[in-house]
Amino acid sequence: MTFSDLKNLASKLTFAKIVNALNVYGSYYYSKATGKVRQPGLPFSMAFEPTTSCNLRCPECPSGLRSFTRPTGMLDVDFFKTKIDELKNHLLYLTFYFQGEPFLHPQFTEMVKYASSRKIYTVTSTNAHYLNDENAQKTIASGLDRLIISIDGTTQETYESYRVGGSLDKVIAGTKNIVHWKKKLKSSTPQVVFQFLVVKPNEHQVPEIHDIAKKLGVDDVQIKTAQVYDYENGNPLIPDTEQYSRYKKNTQGKFELKNPLLNQCWKMWHSCVVTWDGKVVPCCFDKDASHVMGDMNENSFTNIWKSERYNSFRQSILKSRSEIDICKNCSEGLQVFE
Repeated sequence: MTFSDLKNLASKLTFAKIVNALNVYGSYYYSKATGKVRQPGLPFSMAFEPTTSCNLRCPECPSGLRSFTRPTGMLDVDFFKTKIDELKNHLLYLTFYFQGEPFLHPQFTEMVKYASSRKIYTVTSTNAHYLNDENAQKTIASGLDRLIISIDGTTQETYESYRVGGSLDKVIAGTKNIVHWKKKLKSSTPQVVFQFLVVKPNEHQVPEIHDIAKKLGVDDVQIKTAQVYDYENGNPLIPDTEQYSRYKKNTQGKFELKNPLLNQCWKMWHSCVVTWDGKVVPCCFDKDASHVMGDMNENSFTNIWKSERYNSFRQSILKSRSEIDICKNCSEGLQVFE
């Protein structure tokens, strides 16, 4: 985050949110030190999934592969508003993304505007194909605080090698629309971030993305490692440069995750994900919602967060994280920033 972005985030703080955050931090370190779950606070970061739909067919994404085993659909706006009013006193950071392309939801900017009006920092990630002039103007007017634009290549050839079915020209055009309306409306937000997911076909273009971002007026560049599902025997998407990879070769010549998977996870104490149909799952690596902690259509979020089921899952993390399926490809702490 830039200084101005951090300042904007800090402006969303209230006394109640600060007290809650201190409770969350304290209980996490207590639980990690003792191996016994304690969770008196509520998450200050959450993700809501606007939709599972996507226009692209990225090879390592359930949305792109159309391979979900869970139901697919779009977030109900009235449900979202009701839940935001339930969460607003402790929620500081709201991500409008899990799977799918957020701008395919016809009322996406309306939801952003509602959350922003509740003094919540809002962020989304997009492939930018739907940032036409009208949507760009609505995005700026919505009060969105941070806009992450996926741009995984500096030429069409490398871009579409991962973003299958995508157009780099549309990404550039959408970025220009956002920057144009941000200036025209004299808005300091959103913070516009290029996210470059490094795979073998594009790793040589990492330096170039910084130049493109600067020319377009993008605020920041985030370099990110890519998740692949079948990595043990190698994968054509794994970069040669180890710095840009989640994986490394072991002494047997096989690939393994660089993350040591310690028996702890900060996400279990400060954040969670809500699917489009109201299911609460522990983190963004549970793409198929195989570990549902509760349903917000049937129970309050507080009851779900503090439930025996959720605490039992946290306890299993503290006991043996490597045995939990969604943790086995986790890159927490392995993002690369340049």
